[in-house]
Amino acid sequence: MGNIKWIFVLFSLLAAVSLMGIAISISLQSILLAAVSLIFLFIVMGFGFKTKKKYREEGRL
Repeated sequence: MGNIKWIFVLFSLLAAVSLMGIAISISLQSILLAAVSLIFLFIVMGFGFKTKKKYREEGRL
């Protein structure tokens, strides 16, 4: 329980914020904001999976 990988907490919070951005952009009917939020989500998720793979290969997970 005490072995928290804070970088993954950060990635999950950033992904949640980008999902909220998508929801807000839908409510504002802003295609541009939705596109930016979606791109940000893909970037954050990509870095998260890349970091997880790196940690797994190094035996830190």
